[in-house]
Amino acid sequence: MKKLHFTSEFNCYDNENELSESHFILTKLAIEATKNAYAPYSQFYVGTAIELSSGVVVQGSNQENAAYPSGLCAERVALFHVGHQFPNESIKTIVITAKSSIHDTQKPVVPCGACIQVMSEFESRQNTPITILLHGNSGLVYESIGLKNLMPLTFELK
Repeated sequence: MKKLHFTSEFNCYDNENELSESHFILTKLAIEATKNAYAPYSQFYVGTAIELSSGVVVQGSNQENAAYPSGLCAERVALFHVGHQFPNESIKTIVITAKSSIHDTQKPVVPCGACIQVMSEFESRQNTPITILLHGNSGLVYESIGLKNLMPLTFELK
């Protein structure tokens, strides 16, 4: 037997003002996207903004449904839009943020495993790492270069 050891490395910013101008703007667009979230059941409003290689930005927000499995996370709403509308472009950066009056969103919110898996598939197809910014309402931002920091082992068919 041998053991595998995985490590993660993130850049941490105390607030959005420490980000580059493009990442600051993208973060503001992700925050703006939370306004279009439909979350009457969880009261957890998630927004995302994705910057493509062309500079185009795609926003997404979570969309819940009374039949819980029928809803969709903000990340996948935006990612599937990218896959359909911009199939030949690569993703440079994705920013994810959340707000809630009943849940703690001061620290950066991490995407669910399903969203990480979908991001991983995009990263694998484009063969370049995606920069992921996780934003908390306190202003704290975690930056990951590539998906392996979030999920070192992903499902792949090769």
